[in-house]
Amino acid sequence: MTEHPALEVRPLQASDKADWSRLWAAYLAFYETSRPQEIHDLYFERLMGDDPQDFSGLVAVLDGRLVGLTHYLFHRHGWSVENVCYLQDLYADPDVRGMGIGRALIEAVYAAADAAGAPNVYWLTQDSNATARRLYDRIGTLTPFVKYNRT
Repeated sequence: MTEHPALEVRPLQASDKADWSRLWAAYLAFYETSRPQEIHDLYFERLMGDDPQDFSGLVAVLDGRLVGLTHYLFHRHGWSVENVCYLQDLYADPDVRGMGIGRALIEAVYAAADAAGAPNVYWLTQDSNATARRLYDRIGTLTPFVKYNRT
């Protein structure tokens, strides 16, 4: 992995909507799903909102082009006084993988959590996502928890 000196991670802006939508659609396609345009619009609206309990978004910009995104949320946790941070989505364009985009986005979420006084950041991925898991194993701790959904 190499770091690219022209990489910038910054908050998502309203003017990023078209590029964000392209990246988020590619992220969903990676997980073999899609969402209707109504959900794209609602999610972006939430990301642009100012409710501290709603999602926040960051984007990675490389040479002036949006190449990655992450979304995160602070919420209460029954085992701590402080909020915790859930990193919901993380995606980098395939043509820039291995350039430190994912790491930079995760570290930016870590910094946002630190600034908000949230000592824990957690996320989920598919067990088969080997490429991402190599990064996650370097910057996080794998837990023994198994996720269930309502049937």
